[in-house]
Amino acid sequence: MILPTLRRAGLVAAAVLTATLALAAPAAAHGGDAPAGTDYRTEVTGLTPAPPGLTVHAVEAGARLELVNHTGRDIVVIGYSGEPYLRVGPAGVYENRRSPATYLNQTLAGDTGLSPDADPAATPVWRRVDDGTAVRWHDQRARWLDDSPPPQATADPTREHRVRDWTVPLLDGTTPVTVRGDLTWVPPPDPYPWWVAATLGFLAVGAAGLLPAARPAGARGLSTVGALLALGGAGLVVLVLGRALDAGTQSLGGVLAALFTDQVWSLVTGLGSIAAGVFAVARRPAADFALALAGACLALFGGFANVAVLSRPVLPMPWPPTAARVLVVLALATGAGALGAGILRLHAAARAVPGGPVGAPVRDVERRAG
Repeated sequence: MILPTLRRAGLVAAAVLTATLALAAPAAAHGGDAPAGTDYRTEVTGLTPAPPGLTVHAVEAGARLELVNHTGRDIVVIGYSGEPYLRVGPAGVYENRRSPATYLNQTLAGDTGLSPDADPAATPVWRRVDDGTAVRWHDQRARWLDDSPPPQATADPTREHRVRDWTVPLLDGTTPVTVRGDLTWVPPPDPYPWWVAATLGFLAVGAAGLLPAARPAGARGLSTVGALLALGGAGLVVLVLGRALDAGTQSLGGVLAALFTDQVWSLVTGLGSIAAGVFAVARRPAADFALALAGACLALFGGFANVAVLSRPVLPMPWPPTAARVLVVLALATGAGALGAGILRLHAAARAVPGGPVGAPVRDVERRAG
């Protein structure tokens, strides 16, 4: 009588494993550009002089700088050896293939090192890389590249420490422009309270699976777990949208491009959890199995995939870090809770009707009760 439940549990495990393998490559590729979180806050403090229509700011938790050029003129970003590195203007974005910065900055994104053609003294060889007026690039001058924290942070890890001021030179035609900023080490938050909240939430959601399926309380329990799972899925969609707002420009096209490239699998997980939650609230056939499968995916890809959010102070989000942590805890609690509740209900159904199709007795009784 336990065999049907084991088969369903095996299907859940196989589906989750397949999704994990499918998501591993995209997640790793994106993580090089936008870390889940960091202990360093990179800020642009100003431009000197400040040409109207030119803006520069840090994005992706400080992993890159973004320059937006609405001056109507070419703006050139100067590389580490004083050579032209990037050119942004009305004709689009161009990259100097002879600039060492082109290849050094690619190593920050996980690519290989210098090209044999790199020569800061050589005449620039421009290659068009985009048709817009904005560019993002990794810049070693604005980041902390050492694996160890700065000495002042090691000596006193209880407060913020300004690590250094930094500058990035630009050229507006023949006029030098300097981007000024600072790099600050920020004490990481204590993740313990967030893990406690996630555990308590998991127990509360999963407890609904212990309600007897043959009573009205069991039907209400199914609906409750479904509603909470949908809430967790909606929270993940909000989290994904925040990452997309940070990873794409503020334009609708940039946000949609980020959603359907770097964030597509997380978006699908969130939307799938909402659908499974609605499925359970409506007490549709195989709702218990849908709860277990969607809950496992939400806990893995919405919760555990983002656990760095709980222990890092600077996040690639346009909203306060606390909001992101609440959304991750919600995904962990509702996802794991729905998984536990779904498995418990499948097990209870198998014991109630030996040899019968799992889920059918629960649905029939709940329809009569509700």
